Amino acid sequence: MMHKPLVAVFFSLFCGTLQAADLLEMYRAAAENDPIYAAARATREAGQEKKAQGLAGLLPSLSLSGVTQWNDNQSEPRNLPAARSDRQYNTHSYQLSLVQPLFRWQNWVAYDQAKLQTGQAEANFALAQQELILRVAQAYFDVLYASENLAAVRANKEAIAQQLALAQKSFEVGTSTITDTHEAQARHDLVIAQELAAESELEVRQAALAALIGQEAGPLAPPRADLALENPSPKRLQDWLSAAEAEALTVQVQRLQAEIAGREVDKQRAGHYPTLDLVANRGKSKNFAANTGMVDTDSSNVGVQLNVPLYQGGLVASRQREAAANRQAAQAGLEAARRNATLAARQYYLGVSSGLAQVKALQAALRSSQSALESNKLGYEVGVRINIDVLNAENQVYVTRRDLAKATFDTLLAQLRLKAAVGRLGEEDVLSLNALLDPAQAR
Repeated sequence: MMHKPLVAVFFSLFCGTLQAADLLEMYRAAAENDPIYAAARATREAGQEKKAQGLAGLLPSLSLSGVTQWNDNQSEPRNLPAARSDRQYNTHSYQLSLVQPLFRWQNWVAYDQAKLQTGQAEANFALAQQELILRVAQAYFDVLYASENLAAVRANKEAIAQQLALAQKSFEVGTSTITDTHEAQARHDLVIAQELAAESELEVRQAALAALIGQEAGPLAPPRADLALENPSPKRLQDWLSAAEAEALTVQVQRLQAEIAGREVDKQRAGHYPTLDLVANRGKSKNFAANTGMVDTDSSNVGVQLNVPLYQGGLVASRQREAAANRQAAQAGLEAARRNATLAARQYYLGVSSGLAQVKALQAALRSSQSALESNKLGYEVGVRINIDVLNAENQVYVTRRDLAKATFDTLLAQLRLKAAVGRLGEEDVLSLNALLDPAQAR
């Protein structure tokens, strides 16, 4: 009696490990364990410090310095040896200095740059989030497809084994030729090799998903049998292209980079401008004076310091030309990002559209293949079809079913990638896609 609670607890934990995992669970596990995403998160945190660093150039700086030193001085006049003197003493001094920039245009420009760099870090992190969703979805559906492929191969193997046994029996009783038996045996040997390859592929895909989420995934929920795929919304391709050109995260990142490069030109140009600072010092020292001995001195001063750069060997002009060239490169990169974004939006929009059509066609083909299989089985029983006809019909059913699964997975991925192409892919899309899965059919 005392062992029953322990057994019950163990059984519940064991059953928990066998529960079907869905896409949302895989995404959240990857968000916690994926090293690429962890690196993006840390990079974002580092980028958030840029604004504070830029602001520091506008705020006062305060420094404290101090000196202490031992002095051992000996003096002996050449004509008066008796006037020789030895002095040993210690001197001290410290100074507290305050500098408040009043006009440093390059510091203001640097602060603007820092705010842009912080925004760029946020955009890069949002891009990493999108890429994580896509990588998880790709790995998830790769496992499902590999599992579907293996199931199809095994079902085909079982059907071929039944046909082989039937062909052997028919040959023994003289109702079929040895050719039917040989054909069935060849098909059986081939499907065994296909099964080994499918098993290996499934293991590889499962390992890829495990590396992404940091643990074994277990059974995965496939799409529901009554899954109804939807057309892109909005329906017009031009709407997606316009959104991609303006809102794609890659475009946002490159646009910020172009603005940062433009600010760099202004900052380098400011190297020709004068600077004006408020300077204040407070200090104390203890020094030796020949007439009075050790003297304590307190000092305080406040003033305005002007610095006018005149010539620095052409350094400022060279940096300005360098910044201008980098700005041109960044603007060219922005244009490339826009073109790539619109190309990606077009590609995935057409991928969704063609995928929907392909899914419908394969659904119809599957129904036709199943009907053809039933007809061939009946024809074989009455003697108007041979064994190879049944084998071909069975294989067509399994191939069509596998291709339908592949087309469904590809269309779902194209929908996600289309959202990503316009910078709108987020966790809510994972939730929406997750609702289309059926945990009861996990395998």
